[in-house]
Amino acid sequence: MISVAIMGHGVVGSGVAEILTTHKQKLFASIGEEIYVKHILDLREFPDSPLADRFTKDFNDILNDREVRVVVEVMGGLNPAYDFVKKCLKSGKSVVTSNKELVAAHGAELLQIAKDENVNFLFEASVGGGIPIIRPISQCLVANIVDEIAGILNGTTNFILTKMIEDGMQFDAALKLAQDLGFAERNPAADIEGHDACRKICILASLAFGKHVYPKSVHTEGITEITLEDVKYAEAYNCVIKLIGRVKRLDDGKIDIIVAPMFVPNKSQLANIDYEFNGIMVRGD
Repeated sequence: MISVAIMGHGVVGSGVAEILTTHKQKLFASIGEEIYVKHILDLREFPDSPLADRFTKDFNDILNDREVRVVVEVMGGLNPAYDFVKKCLKSGKSVVTSNKELVAAHGAELLQIAKDENVNFLFEASVGGGIPIIRPISQCLVANIVDEIAGILNGTTNFILTKMIEDGMQFDAALKLAQDLGFAERNPAADIEGHDACRKICILASLAFGKHVYPKSVHTEGITEITLEDVKYAEAYNCVIKLIGRVKRLDDGKIDIIVAPMFVPNKSQLANIDYEFNGIMVRGD
């Protein structure tokens, strides 16, 4: 039996707990061991949850439990996630996270700790949602020399731009609709100002080019200044506007990395990725 702890019980954390409990037979058939959710860390109360007896508000209940072999971190942000993840790795527990801010800021350090402790630090869910991209870059495409990665890495901004392009909605109206539908946070700054996409392209760049890239060093623009006039201007050139994170290898061995709204030709695969969906293009040799 594999005992698992989940840190955070928001939308992602509760979804993980549900999958681990309702897909037990499928998971057992795949890995040959039963997965048991032993602890769920959250400061809130969930008395109606079928896992109500597993909740704790004390991180040490997870850290000091030797039976817990895998910890799922879905709290988001850097504090206390960074401290908690670091302590879990150093105590010999593998960690799986969806926290792109954590991976972008401290990924290299946490990967080294995991290597030193002979455990895993896995972060496939930190980029592209359901798109498997981290493992292909680090394993399946390892024989390639990657020249460029470009992608639509934020579903919120892609939804907003799609509504502006297809329905002629103003930016503010499209943002409000995205919030009403749950695609955008109440405070959408990280999405619409490009910071979320920046963290994700930094993670991909670090994996593809072997050098840690920090978000603060990346030129980042969001979509808050995009108008319907811009949309029509792009259309006149057979293009659509997408928020693109892109990194390219330069001839001198350096890399060029940017996040910004860009004109994408209609013939590009990325031009047809609409609404809340993401798309990532990798060019190799």
